[in-house]
Amino acid sequence: MKRRRRAAAEPGCLQAWAAESQALARRWRAARCSGPGHGGAAEREVRQQRDGFRELLRRIWGLPAALPTLPLELTVLYNSLLFTVGASDSVIEGEAEGIRQGLLRVLEACGADGQDLSTEELWQKVLQEVTAGELQAPLHRLGALQAAWWLAASRLGSTAGLFRLLSHAEDSGRACCREGENELLSLLKAWQAPAEEASLPLVQSTEDLKEILCTAAAFLQGLQELEAGNFATALSLFQEAAGGFCSKRVLAQIYTCLGCCAQQMGKPQTALQHLKRALQVDFQCLPALSHAAAVYRELGETNAELEALALLYEALGKKLPAAASSSPYFLIRTELLVDTPILASLLRHRHPSEVKYLLAQRCLQYGRVADAVEHYLDFLALFQEGLQQQVPLDDSSALPRIPEVFLETASALEQAGRHQDAITVCEEVISRTTDLIPQMLRVEERLEQPECPLSGAGLVGGLLPQKKESLRYLAWRAAGYLHQGWAWAKLGESKQAITQFSRCLGDLLRVQLYGSGVEPTENLLPEVEVLQKIRLLSLIGRGMQFLDLGRHKEALLDFMHALQISPGDPAAASYLVQALWKLNRKQEAAAHWQKFSQSPPKEDGQQEGRGRSFPLYLVSCLKQAMFPHSESLARSIQDYLATTAGTPQANPVSLPAPGWHEAFKDPLQDSELLLDKAGFPND
Repeated sequence: MKRRRRAAAEPGCLQAWAAESQALARRWRAARCSGPGHGGAAEREVRQQRDGFRELLRRIWGLPAALPTLPLELTVLYNSLLFTVGASDSVIEGEAEGIRQGLLRVLEACGADGQDLSTEELWQKVLQEVTAGELQAPLHRLGALQAAWWLAASRLGSTAGLFRLLSHAEDSGRACCREGENELLSLLKAWQAPAEEASLPLVQSTEDLKEILCTAAAFLQGLQELEAGNFATALSLFQEAAGGFCSKRVLAQIYTCLGCCAQQMGKPQTALQHLKRALQVDFQCLPALSHAAAVYRELGETNAELEALALLYEALGKKLPAAASSSPYFLIRTELLVDTPILASLLRHRHPSEVKYLLAQRCLQYGRVADAVEHYLDFLALFQEGLQQQVPLDDSSALPRIPEVFLETASALEQAGRHQDAITVCEEVISRTTDLIPQMLRVEERLEQPECPLSGAGLVGGLLPQKKESLRYLAWRAAGYLHQGWAWAKLGESKQAITQFSRCLGDLLRVQLYGSGVEPTENLLPEVEVLQKIRLLSLIGRGMQFLDLGRHKEALLDFMHALQISPGDPAAASYLVQALWKLNRKQEAAAHWQKFSQSPPKEDGQQEGRGRSFPLYLVSCLKQAMFPHSESLARSIQDYLATTAGTPQANPVSLPAPGWHEAFKDPLQDSELLLDKAGFPND
């Protein structure tokens, strides 16, 4: 009798449910026409609609499934899921469980079961076995909603399979895809949903949902092709998406992706056109401005690059209104379906501190020293306020380690003639790293890598992460002393300069390399290369100060050891010739001059550590260590050679051939004695 009472009540329930569904839909249409407002008011309206449809669906599902009620039931389910997405502003895979429950009730009403089937198998069973005409339109609507969830999860294959079923035959789905066309887009465009019944109002039409699915499918596949390196295909798909149905914000994102794709294809001008179009559509799409700066850098357009970075920094500091959506009332929107790691990477918003650092770095690289100093000091002010600590220091961040920023600041200050300020900045680096460096650092260099290195434990040359980090600390502290040495030299304080250069060299004695006995050019660690370059620059700098003080023998020793570290270095070789000439060892000076002037210049990779560029903070030191061209010295040597033509020449002073183990030995046999003679304090 209970079963009969439920069956007898169904017509009345159906009418009541239909009236309630229509009332909820009318309320939503009225809100759309009058404008539900922005922010909290709109969100409250969506939540109220969601709760209303959820409650109605709960009551419907309280009775057994029946064919007469299924069209209304599936429509209420459709509307309820739309408002669920709208209220959460995201597409969560778990929310699609309601679709599965709806399909099971369809099978229940038809006397079938599908509990053990996957969602794909369930759709196949329902669409192949349920032939009732009144259920076709509701099932197609629910299928479109299922496609939205699958697209949001990047399940493009499942989406294509579903639309083949919705087209009633696999062959018909393939027939609509011509050769060279995208199958998923062809299936979506060819899909025709049955007409909607006026008595079953929808809060978002099937046609609107279809347009959004087409745009999202093109956008998603374009991103996949871009990530795979198929740039021509990606470009075509992005262009398809740009002509689709989406908000201005998403359209700007698509143009940004078009710009990135064109840049990868080697078409920077085309890339700039797309990126400018993105900013015209939505100036809040600041990643487009960031990418435009990168393209200008690639083109060598310095002014345009710096202007783009300055605009980006200014825009990041403002609260601009968001771009208006083409329709704020769509509950499922393209942006909810396209959320992938590659898109997040392309559209990553830079932190203001990152942009400020990029401005400083670029100005320093381009020789705009005054601007570089200003930007670096602004960045350090942000650092002191702790604002930059909000920046994630991952691989995508433009920021280097903070000690490197301090050293780059010192380099900019030196080039701007603010030597005392540079000394102060370097002192900060030295004091902060002093307690982080071990008294002795033994680094084993191996030719063979472990067969099964542990993740994170085996690095180049078998170097452990702790030692790698200690080498970095040592490089920063030594570079601080190096910069201070050059700054004191520029201030005319040669004795202070020699002290700082000697401290730098003393720090480098903490490293002991051992184990392989290979040549220094093989398996050389980047950190060790930097340390060797710092050592070379310190020896040249200290030797120059010895020359200025008339202490030519000490200068000669430094230049000899500089050439031991870097054979053929033009600056060390030139200063060696000068020291020999000042010591009146003219035959040896002339022999060395002939040797180095006739030897071919080193290739770039050989000169700069196998093509690896050195840190930006060493650039100013490299410039200062360059030997100034001396025509008078060259003429004097040439005159000497002319007058001594035919006279047996003395062999040039021989340089000890360095072994790998000696790479960081004391450059002077008794450096403590040297400092004592100079009257400077030992460090």
